[in-house]
Amino acid sequence: MTILIIEGGNYLGLFLLVLAIMFLPPLILLIIGLAIRSKNRKTSKILMILAVVYLLISLGICGSMMI
Repeated sequence: MTILIIEGGNYLGLFLLVLAIMFLPPLILLIIGLAIRSKNRKTSKILMILAVVYLLISLGICGSMMI
């Protein structure tokens, strides 16, 4: 009977990928929202709300995967 042993290696790349998925989209939405704030306040407010909601959801889902 053959047993396949999978040893853990360097998970830094995977960890950085999960962090990028957690923080980059909300950061981009926030920057876009701040950039268009003077032109269109309503759209800016919607983008900032979406950034916060995305951040909360991603911290919950990706954060639970990292534990």
